[in-house]
Order: sequence, then structure tokens, then C-alpha cells
Amino acid sequence: MSGRRAARIELSRVTKQYGAVTAVRDVSFTIAAGSLVTLLGPSGCGKTTTLRLIAGLETATAGRIFIGDDDVTELGATDRSVSMVFQSYALFPHMSVLDNVAFGPRASGRSRREAGDAAREALAGVGLAELAERLPSELSGGQQQRVAIARALVLEPRVLLFDEPLSNLDARLRRQMREEIRALQQRLGITVVYVTHDQEEALGVSDRIIVMNDAVVAQEGGPRDLYEAPDDVFVAGFMGEANRVKGVLKRVDDRNGAVTIGGLTRTLPHRGLADGTVDVAIRPEAILIAPDGAGDGVLRGTVRQAAYLGSRMEYSIACEIGELFVTSPVVDAPLAPGTAVGLTLAARGITLIRP
Repeated sequence: MSGRRAARIELSRVTKQYGAVTAVRDVSFTIAAGSLVTLLGPSGCGKTTTLRLIAGLETATAGRIFIGDDDVTELGATDRSVSMVFQSYALFPHMSVLDNVAFGPRASGRSRREAGDAAREALAGVGLAELAERLPSELSGGQQQRVAIARALVLEPRVLLFDEPLSNLDARLRRQMREEIRALQQRLGITVVYVTHDQEEALGVSDRIIVMNDAVVAQEGGPRDLYEAPDDVFVAGFMGEANRVKGVLKRVDDRNGAVTIGGLTRTLPHRGLADGTVDVAIRPEAILIAPDGAGDGVLRGTVRQAAYLGSRMEYSIACEIGELFVTSPVVDAPLAPGTAVGLTLAARGITLIRP
């Protein structure tokens, strides 16, 4: 498949209103050509509306949308060189897999033979060449997903859009398809915008993540940046479990400060916050457990609840800074409720956040 050159995407102060309801408000971001960027957020945050605005399925109330060097704000979906993979896959049940994939090229005026050749090439690209004559009902969920991707790719778009593509699959298949989508995107070098509400999915596939909340961009950055250095309480909580506790900050230079949390002190980037009481986000895996609860330089606590989850234990531990959610990879000697423990903090997974 020859493909078209991957395109950069830019949204400049884009707003979308439905009557009195603002679905997207003054949103601006840039997606580099050939990258995979995820729009992440809870239901109703504006991420799917933003995707549909890029696709041309919705018209912006204000602002401009660029794909490559082209201002596509006023263009319809068929004039943007964009393909979309929907959550439902939207396959034609009465058509074979081959005819489903060939439908787009045929509709755009290519001959039956040309469309069939292009469809076979697209199916080979997603590993389904041998299933070309089957009906969608004869395929598994993961295979139907690949057909939907082939149908989008056969049009040789500059941008490929995914709207919650894995939500209909079970957990094991979601992980497999996530890896396949990422590998396909990297092999083809195509620009992909991917919508999900699942932070693990976003962390697993993305070059960058744009977190949305209440119709605006809350924060954007690389997966590690967003997980380890969320800007505020919402992003900290949405990018995974986080304990929110109080600490006391004293700046030591232009970048770092000494932060006291209970009886523990850690040096952390102060992120422009003033000296005094601050909010601190601590990831569950960043809290380390010493079972005997003894020694200096620890927070003393008591296990309230314990749960075995196969690869890890999850604990609720009451201590002087509050009740903490803690995970531990030590599963062969679980701690019973009522056990006294000492807690320390790892070097990573702790950050100051804005309230």
C-alpha cells in the first residue's frame, strides 16, 4: 500500500457548542506527523467531539483546524483525507470481508478490480488475507476490529482516527489489539489520533497524551510525564491511582524544595509552588512497606484491609497522614488486617500538585 504522507494536525482555539451546551471550549494543540496521540478523559469531557471535529463529522463553532498545511475547518469529512475506526466497527453484515474493505475504494470511483486488489493488500497488512471471503459474523471480535482498520487504511488517509476501539473486547484481547494497533502505526508511519477513557490503554500506545476534562485540555505530555508529574488533582487521579496528602514545602533552589510528609522529608521539584502547606500525590507503588513497623525514618501505620490480585497485593493502611492505598509485589507473605507496619517512600512516584 503506497499510502499518503502522514500529516500534522493543529487545532487553534476550537470551540463546539450545541445550543447552550459547550462540548469543546477553546481547545488548542498540535499533533506531530507520524505520531500516535491519545485524547484521554472521562465520559462527557469532549474527547469524542474533538475527534469528530478533526474527522469533519462535526463543524466547529469557532476556531480553526489544520491537517498538514491545509485549513480544513470548513471542509466535509470526505475532503479531509481522514479515515475513522468506530467503536462499533460498523461492518456491513451481508458483505464479505473483502467487499467490506473494497467498499470505500469502489464508492470513490475505482474499478471493481482495482478496489479488490487494494482491499486484499489492506487485509494482508492486518493479517487477514485468508479470511477475505468470510462474513463479519464468522469472525471474532479482534478479527472484526482488524477488518475495520483495513477498511480505514485502504483509503490511504493522511490521518487515522480511533474512537474507543477496544471497548467491546475482553481484557486479554484489548491488550493484544492495543499492541497490534501500535505496531501497525509505527510500521506505516501514519498519524493516529486515538480516543479512550482507559488510562492504561493510553499509557500503552501513545507518543503523547492529551487529557481532557470539562470540555478543555487539562494537561498534555508524554505518558511518563503525565503519570509521574501530573499538574493537578484531576490529572493525578485520572492517570492512575494516587494518594493525595498534605506536605510542607521549603524551597532550596530555583528548581527543588524539601517536602516534609509526616515524619519523612523528600527533595522534589517545587513546580513553582510557594513555601508552606502543599498537596502531594503519591502513587500506590511508591509507598514501601516494612512489615515490623520498627525503625526511624518511617511512617507507622496499621493494615486495615488487604486484597490479593495475583501479581500484587493491595492494602489500605491507616497512618498519621491519613488512610493510604498501597500496592506491593510481595504476594507470598500477605499482611493481615491489624498488622503494624512502617512505611517509607520510593524515589519516584511522588509529586507536588495544584489543588
